[in-house]
Amino acid sequence: MIPPVLSFSDEKFLEGQDSALYQVMASGSIYLDDMRLKPEVIDPPKSEDLMEVGEHVNNPDQHAPKSNLTVASSVHELLECPVCLNAMYPPIHQCSNGHTICSTCKPRVHNRCPTCRHELGNIRCLALEKVAASLELPCKYHTLGCSSILPYFSKLKHESQCTFKPYNCPYAGSECTVVGDIPFLVSHLKDDHKVDMHNGSSFNHRYVKSNPHEVENATWMLTVFSCFGQYFCLHFEAFQLGMSPVYVAFLRFMGDDSEAKNYSYSLEVGANGRKMIWQGVPRSIRDSHRKVRDSYDGLIIQRNMALFFSGGDRKELKLRITGKIWKEN
Repeated sequence: MIPPVLSFSDEKFLEGQDSALYQVMASGSIYLDDMRLKPEVIDPPKSEDLMEVGEHVNNPDQHAPKSNLTVASSVHELLECPVCLNAMYPPIHQCSNGHTICSTCKPRVHNRCPTCRHELGNIRCLALEKVAASLELPCKYHTLGCSSILPYFSKLKHESQCTFKPYNCPYAGSECTVVGDIPFLVSHLKDDHKVDMHNGSSFNHRYVKSNPHEVENATWMLTVFSCFGQYFCLHFEAFQLGMSPVYVAFLRFMGDDSEAKNYSYSLEVGANGRKMIWQGVPRSIRDSHRKVRDSYDGLIIQRNMALFFSGGDRKELKLRITGKIWKEN
């Protein structure tokens, strides 16, 4: 029995779309509703007019069944926006010739089709949206170990939170674009950024600046601590909090947020019988150092107070910060 053939209500869409989409949707040998099923071999039609097609379908030497992953990948390519090259999600727009574009890029091309230059108008490509809703695709990090098979519309959210997603380099002194797993980034920080590496869960650091009044934004060398079988990054920098110049110190965990919550840390600064103490949970390096800094999630010291703790004539920053890291029970 020949499986039902999917049909389109918009002939213009069929005329303008790539033949691959027509083959994927019109071929009776492919079911988009359940791509994990084994492709079936279609019995040859009884009609003499279609016998030649049936013979080709049943000839394994000429037409071997396509894998479900190949079919899904082919349709996924059709869902790629021609402008930004990202996956398209509803509403998917099309011109009168059937060329598609994502809703984000439509205003960027001034309502002109980037393929044929015809006016885009407000035509929705409902057929392609329905095809997308039926897809199940592997996570893009499957080569790194993720085995998840996801509905098309859930894929983007999963990938943003996937535990196999590579980490960005946590170095804050420059816009480093290196990504990788934790062991790779530890070696990268040590070899390429020459950061200070320390073993142990307690520390005592001194930050010095000869002309603190002339510096409104500065980042000191990153320090990495190894303890409890994990790695932690200590950040210290100067920035403007509104109109006030301040210093901030905070700790980041080299791993995911779910693991970071198993640890706590404290930072302490003081002199002349006075002290300031901060206690918190290290933030995952999934959050950029700028995001952590701008959320004020750390020890914040106003410049005047930092210079008071520095002693002397308050013209030179000599700030000593002590701290410790511990694992929660």
